[in-house]
Amino acid sequence: MPRDLAIDLGTANTLVYARGEGIVLNEPSVIALNDQTNEVLAMGHEAWQMIGRTPSYIVAVRPLRQGAITDFEVTQRMIRLLLQRVGVSRFNRPRVVICVPSAITAVERRAVIEATRRAGAAESRLIEQPMAAAIGALLPIHEPVGNMVVDVGGGTTETALISLGGIVALKAVRVGSFDIDAVIQAYVRRAYGIAIGERTAEDIKIAIGSAAPTDDESRAEVRGRELMSGLPKTVVLTPAEIRKAIDEPVTAMVDSVLACLAQAPPELAQDLIMEGIHLTGGGGLLRGLDHRIANESKVPVHTVDAPLECVVLGAGECIESYEALNAMFIDQRR
Repeated sequence: MPRDLAIDLGTANTLVYARGEGIVLNEPSVIALNDQTNEVLAMGHEAWQMIGRTPSYIVAVRPLRQGAITDFEVTQRMIRLLLQRVGVSRFNRPRVVICVPSAITAVERRAVIEATRRAGAAESRLIEQPMAAAIGALLPIHEPVGNMVVDVGGGTTETALISLGGIVALKAVRVGSFDIDAVIQAYVRRAYGIAIGERTAEDIKIAIGSAAPTDDESRAEVRGRELMSGLPKTVVLTPAEIRKAIDEPVTAMVDSVLACLAQAPPELAQDLIMEGIHLTGGGGLLRGLDHRIANESKVPVHTVDAPLECVVLGAGECIESYEALNAMFIDQRR
């Protein structure tokens, strides 16, 4: 008997939920290929460890950028490997619900559907990530009450106001956690003349990155390659300088929340003062982001219990009652 699956196909991480079992896979959205033979060498955590550490003929790539497929063939192969890891074969073709950013175009949506079907799914449906996040956060989305969700992912930040099972106001920007990593890399290169990798920038963000001043701030020691001499060098970074460096992408995220609030009908806007804004996604774990959004919007902000798993759990709720929740899925007219 084929299992229904929900897949949160994220720019940073991919999670798979199996009906009746819960989350069965949580891996980085990275695949390692041999450039000469086009052979897949690794996927997920193993491929993530290879980023910036491979010989010239091995490339570790993220096939999704800003929530959209940048390499159709590689994405298809990655989805096929994901399905194989959770027990899918050509004799066992499941129905699949895919979580996608609301910012992607109709062409990008069709690419996701086609890649999933070619990878082995009997049927694929799409659900927008903010809607799935709201379901996963157990918000009363079917009631005539304003529920606002801010989903900060690796490539996109989406803010949605939901009421009576539909999205009333939506604002999505293609700015996410990877943009923060990129500006940290650029800052260290510009200020200290040191080149650091993508993984090191992410480690700096997790260690001392913040959107607003916090109480327990400490410095971080960073090692990289000096551009002038080419030799390894160590520098010490402070939270204040990293906060200043990442201000531009963080401001873009906060501004998108304010723009969505500005679209809210008055009756739902007053609900938000009581209910608050719910912060989901891995990017929502950036220290001080909730306080900054609350300070600028004058609306309380709550980080949900499982921000990383929230979207796939919401999509999992949809496959638990697949037929009853058809209205939640994105219209797939071609």
